[in-house]
Amino acid sequence: QVQLVESGGGLVQPGGSLRLTCVASGSILSIYAMGWYRQAPGKQRELVATIFSGGSTNYADSIKGRFTISRDNAKNTVYLQMNMLKPEDTAVYYCNANNLRMVLGTKYRELWGQGTLVNVSS
Repeated sequence: QVQLVESGGGLVQPGGSLRLTCVASGSILSIYAMGWYRQAPGKQRELVATIFSGGSTNYADSIKGRFTISRDNAKNTVYLQMNMLKPEDTAVYYCNANNLRMVLGTKYRELWGQGTLVNVSS
């Protein structure tokens, strides 16, 4: 039994900053990859950033240099620090986790959080 819970979304002015947090709860042994996706109205859900258990990262071109993804493996938590926010960053941001292993042997290929809204507006 495992759950992803996002927090940190809200209203922020253009040029401002916001930090998103996602916590994976449950009796977890390991998580191979954690990441953030976003979906704006009328748009396809897109990858924002991914971080692997060893610390390697991938970023979408649209946010490179502005967003930073990080994780705390001991806490099964992933963060997304968003700086220099633009109105076009407005979207629902979803936490994602791949290849979770639980203490009793259960495996999950992919899990999603329910999303947190980021609204960049003055």
